[in-house]
Amino acid sequence: MSRRPLLLGLAGAGLFVAALDAYVVVTLLPAMTGDVGITIENFEQATPIVTGFLAGYVVAMPLLGAYSDARGRIPVYLTCLVAFAAGSVVTATAGLWSFAELPWLVSGRFLQGLGGGGLVPLSLAIAADVYRDRARTIALGSVAGLQEAGSVLGPIYGATVTAAAAGLGGWRFVFWLNIPLAVVCGAGLLFVGTRQRASAPATTDIDWRSAVLLGLGLGALVFALYPDDPEHRALNALFIPAGAIALVLLGAYGWRQVRALEPLIPRDLLRSRAFIGATSANVLIGAALIVTLVDVPIVGRLVFNLEALDSGLLLTQFLVGVPVGAIAGGLIAARIGNRVTAAAGMAVSAAAFLQMSTWPANELSLHLGPLRQADLSLAACGIGFGLVIAPLTAGVLALTRGQSHGLATSLVVLARTMGMLIGLSTLTAFGLYRFHQILGTPILSDPDLRQRVKHLEQLVADAFLQEYREIFVIAAALCVAALLVIAFSLQPARTSGGT
Repeated sequence: MSRRPLLLGLAGAGLFVAALDAYVVVTLLPAMTGDVGITIENFEQATPIVTGFLAGYVVAMPLLGAYSDARGRIPVYLTCLVAFAAGSVVTATAGLWSFAELPWLVSGRFLQGLGGGGLVPLSLAIAADVYRDRARTIALGSVAGLQEAGSVLGPIYGATVTAAAAGLGGWRFVFWLNIPLAVVCGAGLLFVGTRQRASAPATTDIDWRSAVLLGLGLGALVFALYPDDPEHRALNALFIPAGAIALVLLGAYGWRQVRALEPLIPRDLLRSRAFIGATSANVLIGAALIVTLVDVPIVGRLVFNLEALDSGLLLTQFLVGVPVGAIAGGLIAARIGNRVTAAAGMAVSAAAFLQMSTWPANELSLHLGPLRQADLSLAACGIGFGLVIAPLTAGVLALTRGQSHGLATSLVVLARTMGMLIGLSTLTAFGLYRFHQILGTPILSDPDLRQRVKHLEQLVADAFLQEYREIFVIAAALCVAALLVIAFSLQPARTSGGT
């Protein structure tokens, strides 16, 4: 009896746990920062907690993806689980002593990012190793669905466990709980993996220097691009020094890529129209995706006057739509092809963004039958983004042999992640610029002070609404650009022909 479904399920379970933890800080961050001495007045100092995780996430991918191609998926996957568990211990103990409280917490999140970042491409690579043809695309969609489901449930999971374990450490218990979860996933994977070969690595030589340069360069780029105080400035305080370091490291990687006899990324892959197209599409998709994740809650708070919790819950339909679309994308692509499925996903998201660009200030009171229009648009947008995940991943894997699946899946995820960071940085700068341009210098002639304040609040809300309408139009344009790239570059075949 084949153990492939069990192997894939265990790998997906580990990825699900890591995905939960990636987003758990959404609800835990205030309590975490309070325990390491950060006050609400200096909340921007908490930025390294987020960027530390993201930096570890992107640093790990090229290193661990390439290493798994040479040494096998299971050993590297288990190493990632160990790093993730160790990072959880460090995070859980932050603030228990009076020295290096914030650096200790950031170090823990960085370690968790290293482990969690490796689990994403490795789970996809395991799916590609043990399944072929149409079944591969379905398996990739299932893995992607698990990852996105973890992202959806992460904030709820964190809040629920923290409340239930108030007497056992509160938020710290969430990270302590990662230890037994990682042990169970790792033990099961080790047992099943010894009986079901998950990969047949044929690569013995890895350009470690190139992998390190690429990983560290992308990590530096994270610190350069992530906005640390978006309400007051468009650029990160470390933008120039971190950006300069990133340019040097990535330039050195590019120099080695050109000169090496056996470069980290095979030259025939870089010459492939399908690979360049899939990578470019993922960058565009990441930039559009971040618009929803960041800007919809802000619209809820600043335009719809929702409380912080309610503005976050406004994203619920979108977040549920992504894993549903990811699973559906694998099933549909197996029947009608990668190109058509991915292009259709982008068309759905583009249409949803265009509808969102027409939102009035009373949007949440508008219904289609029993459902709010806004919820339908957000659900459709999420489904569209989900539909594209499996086809694009399968399209890249079709270009590579089995011994390169780890690197290939790393590049797919990296492209989307870096697109999100570039989009976040660029749209933050654009948003600040457009808000001040639209608002200008308000002229308030109301005789009564209360009326004057109310008038100013209305002008600010109108400026925010106009700003975010324009950002939604930009997001729709990014989706259309991704659709065109997919249509002209991705292979139309239903199968994942790589072996």
